[in-house]
Amino acid sequence: MSQTPPPLSLRLGRTGARALESLARLRGISKAEAARQAIEETAERERRRSELAVEARRLSEDPAYVEEAREIVAQLEDLRASW
Repeated sequence: MSQTPPPLSLRLGRTGARALESLARLRGISKAEAARQAIEETAERERRRSELAVEARRLSEDPAYVEEAREIVAQLEDLRASW
């Protein structure tokens, strides 16, 4: 059975406190729940960004992918020029 993590205390400042209050009010939840959700959502967004960066780096190092991307760009430029 996992233990509940200890409570966290932090100073948000005026801007942070207003943002937290607004988020809680908009979602109809407590400020504590809004803070938990915001932390989880931010962590997930950062995880996705990191994965996308790794994928972009991998693709940019793949000569076949780079050549295909260049061909597509050239085709799009041709299409744009014909409009």
